[in-house]
Amino acid sequence: MKPRPRILTVDDQPENLLILEDLLGIHYDVEVARGGQEALALLDAGPPVDLILLDVVMPALDGFEICRRIKLSPDHRHIPVIFLTSLDSVADEEYGLSLGAEDFIHKPFSPPVVMARVRNHLKLGQATRQLREHNEQLERLVAARTEEVRRQTIQLVRREQDLVAAQDATIMAFCALAETRDNETGNHILRTRHYIKALAQALQDHPHYRREMSDERILLLYKSAPLHDLGKVGIPDSVLLKPGPLNPQEWEIMKRHCEFGRDAIDMAARELGSSEDFLRCARQIAYCHHERWNGKGYPQGLAGSAIPLSARLMAIADVYDALISSRVYKPAFPPEQAKAMILSERGNQFDPQLVDVFGEIAGAFDEIAALYRDPPYRGLHHPVSGWVAANVGLAATREPNKA
Repeated sequence: MKPRPRILTVDDQPENLLILEDLLGIHYDVEVARGGQEALALLDAGPPVDLILLDVVMPALDGFEICRRIKLSPDHRHIPVIFLTSLDSVADEEYGLSLGAEDFIHKPFSPPVVMARVRNHLKLGQATRQLREHNEQLERLVAARTEEVRRQTIQLVRREQDLVAAQDATIMAFCALAETRDNETGNHILRTRHYIKALAQALQDHPHYRREMSDERILLLYKSAPLHDLGKVGIPDSVLLKPGPLNPQEWEIMKRHCEFGRDAIDMAARELGSSEDFLRCARQIAYCHHERWNGKGYPQGLAGSAIPLSARLMAIADVYDALISSRVYKPAFPPEQAKAMILSERGNQFDPQLVDVFGEIAGAFDEIAALYRDPPYRGLHHPVSGWVAANVGLAATREPNKA
């Protein structure tokens, strides 16, 4: 049998406690306290309380002070508090609500009003508690996934005896982890590392970026690019493998893959005692490849040249490949349409100078895509609206449709 909700009534007038106990006792388990200290002691010693009905004007500790202490307590702050009081000034109500109380019922109270308010706040409290427990469960799952990644990262990196071997083994192991979580990646890793290499090589002739694009730098980009979505191993299956657009709560969870990837690479660097360029470049790409030139990306909201160049290059490579690839939540766009969509985001989502270079070498992207094409996709596509098809970021990242 489901236990009845437990209500604590606090009042220094015994007759008020008797009235409330008779009224509420038919449907709920009612506990009474004749003052503030007794109420706080019952909360600490007794079973959990689902709702508190609290008189304001009492000797020693008044209701406002009791409410303040309850809301400061980690164990009790989630319990809904309703004031029962003869005070009727707006200032008193504002003060009580500022302390965290949920409602006021004025004396002399109407029994039907009391029953309705109690019923409503119990339902709201139950829903809030269930949501809080769900979020805590998600946090525990994410923490467990992150710890799993940390352990595997350390184990993989420690096996290698020199830097080059450690780089290659780390890339292959992390990519294997990512592919076991997300069965839609296909040859995405191979294509994006070649896209970023092609873009970087083209920048060797660009006056603004020529000094940054040495052959060694391009090799670092090529080796680091496959780690851009490493953090997806920390995303719950219910979010990562969901067919169709994500809801806002799921989208917030999905966005954390940038932090998870950064943290895993940081842990690997600490275990190696290394500050090598390879890990630094991989960290920038994993953490910043969803930033936008206009500052509306995530996770930091960086804008313009504050976004690392490696991440700006990865952004174009990643979005282009997402556009031309079939996914359970979208069809593949033709290369010419994908190119037009990238160009339309010049100076908005992407670095304008990098977009210009992309426009000049888009043919090389087509050749790479053809060389490492995925097998035909046999799943059912989620319908994609015309608005989504016209928006580069949403078409590529499954962000909730806000149109």
